[in-house]
Amino acid sequence: MMDAGTLVAAFAVGVLGGVHCLGMCGGIVGAISLSHGAGAAPSWPRLLAYNLGRMTSYVVAGALAGLLGAVLLGGLPQGQRVLELLAAVFLVLLGLYLAGWWPVLARLERVGGRIWRRIEPLGRRFIPVRHAGQAFVVGGIWGWLPCGLVYSVFVWTLSAGSATGGALLMAAFALGTLPNLMLMGIFAARLARIVRNDWLRKGAGTLLIAYGLWRLAGALY
Repeated sequence: MMDAGTLVAAFAVGVLGGVHCLGMCGGIVGAISLSHGAGAAPSWPRLLAYNLGRMTSYVVAGALAGLLGAVLLGGLPQGQRVLELLAAVFLVLLGLYLAGWWPVLARLERVGGRIWRRIEPLGRRFIPVRHAGQAFVVGGIWGWLPCGLVYSVFVWTLSAGSATGGALLMAAFALGTLPNLMLMGIFAARLARIVRNDWLRKGAGTLLIAYGLWRLAGALY
């Protein structure tokens, strides 16, 4: 069973990584908002459908990763301990990433780059987006966009121990990313200023590192 602390940590990573999400997905979100012409008001149904599609792809990926981790490691004599160690290590790495002290996880973006070049043209077939159904499909495809933050959490879900645990972890992360991508414009700008705050990011990163080290100590001893 996925513990509450891990879900809260995943949600926090999504919220505090929101500025990165704006940079990666802001263009397509803007295209969906303005696809009926310049100056048109943003279409909330299309934006919501896009984000639901994106979040669905995250949850599916999390379920697959959680199942893969359980199959590969869960059956080992010390499988559960290995899963705990893996989760603790990624919590520390994510804390370092959020605090800006060691962005090593950004290198994971290169891993999916080749796959993305094959998937991305499929999404462009639905642009301009005219209705929520198209937006959902575009979101589902764009959810696989090479992103170090998303890929890091995806690898983290290998430690979830089950498909359900992996899906829940990615769902918590996806909910954390939602405010920035739904509140494009002035509200997103204000939220971006908050999550860009150096002290906030370092503080949150430090807490995540401390939580990861506490989990690591528990797994080791």
